[in-house]
Amino acid sequence: MMNDTGIKKIMIIFICVLGIGCAQTVEANVIKVKTKGSDGAYRFSVTLKSTETGCDQYADWWEVVSKKGELLYRRILVHSHPDTQPFTRSGGNVNIQKDDIVYIRGHMNKEGYVGDVMMGSVSEGFKKVNEVVNFSETLETQTPLPKGCLY
Repeated sequence: MMNDTGIKKIMIIFICVLGIGCAQTVEANVIKVKTKGSDGAYRFSVTLKSTETGCDQYADWWEVVSKKGELLYRRILVHSHPDTQPFTRSGGNVNIQKDDIVYIRGHMNKEGYVGDVMMGSVSEGFKKVNEVVNFSETLETQTPLPKGCLY
């Protein structure tokens, strides 16, 4: 005999399988960061795992932000990646020193800054952080900005 909690869990699973009521969380998760270069000119390779459906919902950039909240570099993503998850894109040269602590975060075209963020330095590496500094909303409007989605 099943109790009420068990019945509720089965109903929730059934509803999700039917696609009636379980909305997917929109995210642009930074899952890996690699760097190469030298002080003042580091190139970043950032791997994102995002909930993309096409140009209507896609990761439109990743960026490097200083501990003070200054935009140091933004890599614009010109198209969606719904069928190639996760994906890696590189960019730079980022003007930092090997011991400078920076944040790497992704951005979804309509939802903004959602998903996992990494923090670290070139010398120590990068790790997911649970608490992210609430940087100024003006970063989201700073250039460069995407000019649209190709596909």
